[in-house]
Amino acid sequence: MSVLSITFHCTKNNLEKWENYMDETLVLMTENLMDVSKYILSEVHSDYIEDGKNYNLLLIFDNDDLRSDFIKSELVNIAEIVEKKFGDEVIIFNTFLNPKKSRM
Repeated sequence: MSVLSITFHCTKNNLEKWENYMDETLVLMTENLMDVSKYILSEVHSDYIEDGKNYNLLLIFDNDDLRSDFIKSELVNIAEIVEKKFGDEVIIFNTFLNPKKSRM
């Protein structure tokens, strides 16, 4: 199992537009990803963020090769689409999670 966490930080001014985009487009893109075995799309609650909101897409792959292939192709495409639509109003942070133990 190989895991990738993608956090999207959206500024206050674009929250409604971003949430609509997530619901209508990002979910469909995620559902159509061939190499992703499971995913969780979440709204992130944080007491420390006041200038917007974070959302997280947790993607689970069967192995590191599938995750690596996704990062080289699909993630680049997703980032380009989000940047084109939202500019610097939505920032993407990637975190590579390498499970040591799991009970999923």
